[in-house]
Amino acid sequence: MTSSDDVLLHVEKLVKYFPIMRGIIFQKQVGFVHAVDNISFDIHRGETLGLVGESGCGKSTTGRAILQLQKPTSGQVIFEGVDLVTLKPRELRKMRRKMQMIFQDPYASLNPRMTIGEIIGEPLRLHGLANRKESDEQVVVLLMLVGLNPAYANRFPHEFSGGQRQRIGVARSLSLNPSLIVCDEPISALDVSIQAQVVNLLEELQQKFNLAYLFIAHDLSMVRHISTRVAVMYLGWIVELAPRDELFSHPLHPYTQALLSAVPIPDPEAEENRKRIILEGDVPSPVNPPSGCRFRTRCPVAKKDCQEQVPEYREITSGHFVACHFAG
Repeated sequence: MTSSDDVLLHVEKLVKYFPIMRGIIFQKQVGFVHAVDNISFDIHRGETLGLVGESGCGKSTTGRAILQLQKPTSGQVIFEGVDLVTLKPRELRKMRRKMQMIFQDPYASLNPRMTIGEIIGEPLRLHGLANRKESDEQVVVLLMLVGLNPAYANRFPHEFSGGQRQRIGVARSLSLNPSLIVCDEPISALDVSIQAQVVNLLEELQQKFNLAYLFIAHDLSMVRHISTRVAVMYLGWIVELAPRDELFSHPLHPYTQALLSAVPIPDPEAEENRKRIILEGDVPSPVNPPSGCRFRTRCPVAKKDCQEQVPEYREITSGHFVACHFAG
């Protein structure tokens, strides 16, 4: 995983700000929402990078900015050696064949006026890769691939359960044979009994097609199960990134330690004796983030340096990066 030739996606100093406008007739910009602020990471071919953090920390915006669904304010998104930020719409359209997304809400992400056959086959026709007959044949293959009956192709989304709809979304994302799939909390809207089925399906497809995933989620147990490496976000920053087992066994950032202390352990004695870290206060506003370290207002080990200096995002051990003055 260390070879530069193996890097599928390289994100460098990615920034995404949303302007805040005031006024009814004559609108004036009065500030910015700092959704994603100067983050960098790589995704290798065939691996899963888990992205975790509290609601509103910028996880979904990161995924959308990578796919250029929302244009970054600044930074580079280099996919297979090409900076997507600099591409014109026609060039970007060609690159989009290799990058797809599975959306969070399986109810809102499927067009209710289209059959699932039309939904899954639409990318092939839009990109001119198949005629109607070829598209229908490919839909049959894709439905079987995600565990659905091909006879369902003429049914509409409302005739399916949430888990089945998410499988349809997975089939649609596979239709163009991508190299990278951004999974934007693909299991959070599903029943617990269905979540494992969808995650197992994603793992099977990854092994079969050598897919790379950016897996965005809240569920740390599921992230630990599926991820190769894990990045932890807080208020627009990546505060820690490490191989999965390293992060869960030796978390270095106080925020990561607090998150992991809330994950249940299937051992009654260990669960009873371990120390819980309860963070005080609320997450600051991304409109006016704190100076220095953004986590300092809730950090149990914060000192004066944290208020005055932005912590350097540095490599502590091989592949283990952290943004904290006191980690090491």
